[in-house]
Amino acid sequence: MIGRITGVLLEKQAPELLVDVNGVGYEIQAPMTTIYQLPEVGQVVVLHTHFVVREDAQLLYGFAELQERRLFRALIKVNGVGPKLALTILSGIETDEFVRCVRDGDTLSLVRLPGVGKKTAERLLVEMKDRLKDWQIDSITDEFRVSGMGFSNSITAEAESALIALGYKPQEAAKAIAAANNDSMTSSEQLIRAALKNMVNR
Repeated sequence: MIGRITGVLLEKQAPELLVDVNGVGYEIQAPMTTIYQLPEVGQVVVLHTHFVVREDAQLLYGFAELQERRLFRALIKVNGVGPKLALTILSGIETDEFVRCVRDGDTLSLVRLPGVGKKTAERLLVEMKDRLKDWQIDSITDEFRVSGMGFSNSITAEAESALIALGYKPQEAAKAIAAANNDSMTSSEQLIRAALKNMVNR
């Protein structure tokens, strides 16, 4: 199993990444929480990974933090939750916030995530409760920092494409991006984060 990747970030098109490791390009899928923390293209990146082998594909998932990978691995053990849905869940809600939802029995926040209906949310609460009982919640949340490039239609398009790839319907993605868009947005990652936060909290 491939447990960690260290290499040069070649491409960053959420939720997919391309990382060069000694001349070999690894295609990696990552949650938005990880993508927010990535360096600029051309910089060295370290990702904790989970390798999935299926009959029709071999897929590599990458995470900035070990806790993210731990939660991903716990999620895919839940009946009816595969890697794609687990990635969507991690993209739409912070790991500690997900743990709080499970501990508080908060199905309302979970059903706002794409692909998570009432039955799936209830199943998550039941099956994840014991798996997360020793999870230590960090009360300190790092602020997301962006650096300057002008906002453009291409950034809007990238943000919409990312939401669609995460499981949102095109109309829903466009509406969410439009609602989150304002003059303070300077990158697609920032716009995606604001849109996801608005949809989960609405």
